[in-house]
Amino acid sequence: MNDSSSNISKPQLTISSSGGRGAYPWLVVALLWVVALLNYMDRQMLSTMKDAMKLDITELQSAERFGFLMAIFLYIYGFMSPVAGSIADRVNRKWLIVGSLLVWSSVTYGMGMATSFNQLLWLRGLMGVSEALYLPAGLAMIADYHTGKTRSLAIGIHMTGLYTGQALGGFGATVAAAYSWHTAFHWFGVVGVFYAFVLMLLLKDTKNPKASVTKQDEKIPLAKGLAALFSNIAFWVILFYFAAPSLPGWATKNWLPTLFADSLQIPMAQAGPMSTITIAASSFIGVILGGILSDRWVQKNIRGRVYTSAIGLGLTIPSLIFLGFGHSLFAVISAAVFFGIGFGMFDANNMPILCQFVPPRLRATAYGFMNMVGVFAGAFITSLLGKATDEGHLGENFAMMSVIVVIAVLLQLWLLKPKTNNYTDSD
Repeated sequence: MNDSSSNISKPQLTISSSGGRGAYPWLVVALLWVVALLNYMDRQMLSTMKDAMKLDITELQSAERFGFLMAIFLYIYGFMSPVAGSIADRVNRKWLIVGSLLVWSSVTYGMGMATSFNQLLWLRGLMGVSEALYLPAGLAMIADYHTGKTRSLAIGIHMTGLYTGQALGGFGATVAAAYSWHTAFHWFGVVGVFYAFVLMLLLKDTKNPKASVTKQDEKIPLAKGLAALFSNIAFWVILFYFAAPSLPGWATKNWLPTLFADSLQIPMAQAGPMSTITIAASSFIGVILGGILSDRWVQKNIRGRVYTSAIGLGLTIPSLIFLGFGHSLFAVISAAVFFGIGFGMFDANNMPILCQFVPPRLRATAYGFMNMVGVFAGAFITSLLGKATDEGHLGENFAMMSVIVVIAVLLQLWLLKPKTNNYTDSD
């Protein structure tokens, strides 16, 4: 597919001697895996601590108000994502990642000191700004280090960090029940601040400081980069197919503990860990399976990554229906397992598919826009499901999300036709 970005002349990104060979690219995945864990753990645990927090902050007794508190994070996170991607394509990614981790970990600690709804609102907003800076930079760094047959697997392994963080966030309710919700925020915040100093010592960006490239070669003007992205029809398709599954994706992150508690008639202290661990464990399987399958399939068929992603999304369709209408332990757990596997296969291939249509210097920017549309979809569904919960229709709304996933799969298979496994400026 022709892309206006191909008119931008520049040598390919130079990878340092450690990048693309040896063990260091996998060390980068391991280091960023922990950052991904902290990224999702710090945002996720709020969703399981409503019962504990509403005793001190009365506004949280309303599910709609609680949904708004979670949604404000997503709106700010979404608005910041394209900005964050553009920044990540223009600065040293190591220090961007370290700085964002320091800020959001400090915010997490500060949430344990909040005494009012407005304070929580401001802190969640600041967390949205700081956390948005990480994912485009982290995924672009991994994609640059893994340019061969390991890209989907490397991205997939990194995504398991997100799922693990989501699962550990479910224990926020458990810690809050045993100690206090203040203690839960304090502990997790301190861990993140400490790990930022570990990254300062061990993480390196892919750009080689000794490479003979000019300042002009290092970046594309913002307007020219945006024009290259948005004149590419495939990028518009990617934006939609990323946004549509984000509706159920964010719904499970923010409301699955409540759905489990309501459907199975169990307390949130049980429903929180049960739901988040089920999704995280099955998603772990999905990203590894999707990564390995995609990396092998694309060697034989250039659309292998697209097909793998479509299979994953296909699994989520019946899962959403059973999550919405199931009321037995077997039905709900089984649906959550298949949803996690399918969503993991989809998640592992988003950046690798993007790399088939967008050159290296625009990938963080492109992923920032993808993140924005996905997060806005998440913010919309988070608020909508808060109202649905108050009205007693949470399950039905979960099931209805399967329709838009069907549309996304059909568009993905019809329109995404890459010509290369790794799009470069010379293509």
